[in-house]
Amino acid sequence: MTTRDHIFAFETDFAGALYCIPMVVRRKLDQCGVKVSLKQWNRFALEEREQLVTRSCETESDVNEYGRLVVELIQARTQSPAELVAKDPGRDWNDTTHVPQRLIDYANNLNVRPPTLQQWAALAPLQRFALFKLTRPGHSNDNFIPAMREFGLID
Repeated sequence: MTTRDHIFAFETDFAGALYCIPMVVRRKLDQCGVKVSLKQWNRFALEEREQLVTRSCETESDVNEYGRLVVELIQARTQSPAELVAKDPGRDWNDTTHVPQRLIDYANNLNVRPPTLQQWAALAPLQRFALFKLTRPGHSNDNFIPAMREFGLID
C-alpha cells in the first residue's frame, strides 16, 4: 500500500504532502504512547514520515518497534528527548456496543445527526478513531463534518 492509501480524503488538503500528522499516524502514536508535535513531525524527512504512515502497528511487538522508531527519530532530528505519554488502548472509540457520548454531544452541538449504533459498529477502527479524535474539547475540529460525509454518515 502507498502512503496515499492510508490517508482519508478529508485529510488530503493538509496531510497529503505529510505536512500535518495524518490520523493513521495519530492512532499509532496513541497506541505506542509517544507524543510528536507538528514541529517535530516536520523535522522528519519525507521518507521517514511516509514510513510512519505505512508501517504496521497492530501487534504488541509492532507497537513497541513503532514507539522505538519514533523516539529515535525525535532524538535524531530534534536533538531533544521524546515525550512519552500513557498508551491509549482506545476504549472509547474501539467499543462498538455504544456510540461515545462525547461524539453524540459534539454532533448535536453542530446540528448534525450522530451515527447510529449500527453505523458506528460498521465503521473501520481507524474511522471510529478519527471521529472520536475530531471531537476533542478545545480543538477546532474543522474536519468532523467532512469526515462524517466521507464515512457515509451524513449527506
